Amino acid sequence: MKDFPSCFGENGVQIADSSSSNSAKNAQNLVTSIYQCRIRGRSCLITVTWAKTLMGQSVTVGVDDSCNQSLCKVEIKPWLFTKRKGSKSLEAYSCSIDVFWDLASAKFGSGPEALGGFYVGVVVDKEMVLLLGDMKKEAFKKTNASPPSSLGAVFIAKKEHVFGKREFATKAQFCSDGVKVHDVVIECDTSVTDPCLVVRVDGKTLLQVKRLKWKFRGNDTIVVNRMSVEVLWDVHSWLFGMPSPAGNAVFMFRTCQSSSDKSLSSFSQDIMAATTTRNSKSQSSGFSLILYAWKNE
Repeated sequence: MKDFPSCFGENGVQIADSSSSNSAKNAQNLVTSIYQCRIRGRSCLITVTWAKTLMGQSVTVGVDDSCNQSLCKVEIKPWLFTKRKGSKSLEAYSCSIDVFWDLASAKFGSGPEALGGFYVGVVVDKEMVLLLGDMKKEAFKKTNASPPSSLGAVFIAKKEHVFGKREFATKAQFCSDGVKVHDVVIECDTSVTDPCLVVRVDGKTLLQVKRLKWKFRGNDTIVVNRMSVEVLWDVHSWLFGMPSPAGNAVFMFRTCQSSSDKSLSSFSQDIMAATTTRNSKSQSSGFSLILYAWKNE
């Protein structure tokens, strides 16, 4: 295992993020998914953010160009003032980008993401560039769009806020085909004298970090279904965060498409790029899952 505290200052991996704060009470319950696609031959990113507040759920769909400039964005708040189904036309690259949605029968769990009974689609030149949800037939019928002639949008990164006391759980698709959904659990009890960090995937312990107070930042490689996944962690705020309560820990799971002996400075660049969604070159080499873990009081 490689440790990288020496490569960073005390806040070296404390990634700047507008949704982060010093308390879980103020942390936003949101999930952001990033998809890479091409619009009229140009590479771009489609960002879909689900948020849950006291006022209800909302979803925002945005399109950024290869220079990371926002081209267009639409925010859908079906539980507030707008309809639960509808569409909106945006413009970018001198063409119309149409966003369609039907959330009238959407089902939600404890998190902000819709789990079923919905669709959100992005249509360009009568092609379905991106389609989310399980109501695919309804989406194609409503939009009169055809499936993409090329590969279509590729799921390249996900950023999520998770909450818990000692266990933090989420689901992840490490393979681009999206067939296998894995249960990911991070366990860490910081109330004991010598805390330990444990990562489980589908109930199997794949990573255990002892002497965590000395290894509060580090990285290691696990294998999920014969695929190498790089795990990076920063739990400094959990252990030494001031003032109380402590802030969030940051975890990153990244599929390894290149050599496993990359430098630690390169890893730091990767985690920054995936978190801010500002470096499509590094993202294209694999999938990244970034978790902001907040401890409940």
